[in-house]
Formats: sequence, C-alpha cells, structure tokens
Amino acid sequence: MADIARLTEVIEPEAEKLGFDLVRVKMTGSGEERALQIMAEDPATGQLVVDQCMALSRAVSDRIDAVEDGGEVLVEGAYNLEVSSPGIDRPLTRRADFANWAGHDVNISLSEKVGDLRKLRGELKGIDGETVTVEDRKHGTKSVPLAQIHSAKLVLTDKLIAASKPQDMSGADEIIEQPEETEEADD
Repeated sequence: MADIARLTEVIEPEAEKLGFDLVRVKMTGSGEERALQIMAEDPATGQLVVDQCMALSRAVSDRIDAVEDGGEVLVEGAYNLEVSSPGIDRPLTRRADFANWAGHDVNISLSEKVGDLRKLRGELKGIDGETVTVEDRKHGTKSVPLAQIHSAKLVLTDKLIAASKPQDMSGADEIIEQPEETEEADD
C-alpha cells in the first residue's frame, strides 16, 4: 500500500507551484487496477479546467519519477494517475472546507461511533476549533471531533448549485457548430 502522507508531501508542492490547493490524495483499487487520485482546485474558481489538470498531472508525474529515480519507491507496481477538480458535490477534506461550506447539506461517515451514530446527514453548521457541527435530519444538532470524520461530502442540491462558482466557459464562444452530414445510401 502506498504511503498517502508521503505522496502528499511530494505532490502538494507541485500543486502549489502551479497556484493550486491540494484537496485530496487517495489510492484506489487493487492489483493492476490501481489509481492514484489527486484532487485539486484553483482557489480563484474552486475548480480545475482540463488544461490545469493536464499541467498538474505532468508536474506530479515528473516529480514522482524524479523521487523514484533517486531510489525511493513511492508507489509499488503499476497504477494510473488521475487528476481532477473536486466538482460541485465535493469531498470535504480540509478544516477550511467545513467552514467554507457551512449552510449546505453534507453526508459524513465517522471512523468510530459518536453515541449511537456512525453517519450524519443534514446541514453543515460549520467548524469551531476541531469540532464539526451538523444539524442531522433525524437526530438534531450533533457535534463531532474533526479527527473522527472518516469521509465527508457535500450533497448536490439546488442551493449548492446556486452557490457554486460557474464553471470556466473560456473558449465556449469559439465553438463553431457544423451541420450534420448525412450518409447517402448505396444503391
């Protein structure tokens, strides 16, 4: 298994050089179907467009190769490198995410039970110190230590869509539609 903390140490400076914030580094799959997933965002837009994903992918790939050429194995065996934007229904991985997305619906899975709960679903109220508070739909207001959150993700709602910054539309006005060609049947 790959050391995610060490990979993050290698990857984060490459993202920062390009002006991006690293959202998450994750290894998925097994055997020959493994993927190193890197999620990052441009702080100005909260997203990455295709060209930015490509630039980060090249920078990370080059840096991993350089580290491994120096004798350190970061990831054993073959894997695919996947670089993406967090999307609208993004995972919440950083302390700032729990502050920035307060007021939106969230699904949270806990690493261990808090009371009788392993999952929270409802409106994210925010974070105070190291404590995240959610107005759970079934159980009312619940506060949990940030360290006990295994995963958290925003829920796609109309409110979230309205609050999200628009996707980059650069180049959209340059699209030229071509009329569809019809195939003539052979007689």
